[in-house]
Amino acid sequence: MSKPDRTSATEAARADFIEKIGVIAQTEGLPRIAGRILAMLLYDGERVSFRQLADALQVSRGSISSSVRILESQQLIKRVAKPGDRQDYFQVVDNAFANMVEASASRARRAAADIEEESLKVIPASEMGPRARVADYAAYYSAMAEGLDTAAKALRTGK
Repeated sequence: MSKPDRTSATEAARADFIEKIGVIAQTEGLPRIAGRILAMLLYDGERVSFRQLADALQVSRGSISSSVRILESQQLIKRVAKPGDRQDYFQVVDNAFANMVEASASRARRAAADIEEESLKVIPASEMGPRARVADYAAYYSAMAEGLDTAAKALRTGK
């Protein structure tokens, strides 16, 4: 990866973005390194090799490997090749943000179904208060899934 000429202010903004996304990813249950990898690929907009990721982020190859697998499984990045080069390279997939939103929608639908099928069904009909509150909780997740589906569609279509 040829490093573009960057001013110290630009380099500071890049470093801040990479660290900020690492922290955000961690709050969402991902490894901080996964967030930093995603941020670097987003910011730079280039294909980056496994070795370049480890060197640039100053982390072990093992950390890069496990984080890359997570990001690939979530359809946020993909493994690509360069002709004549045996190394693996990584880049952000098209529609990565829509994929993120769709994954959240899927988790929300699963939560609603779990609450409805595993909790609500076993609460006796005589327990009207708990049943209503649990049903409201399931409805919350269903509404979240619907809203996230709408957001994902907007991200995919640009509307």
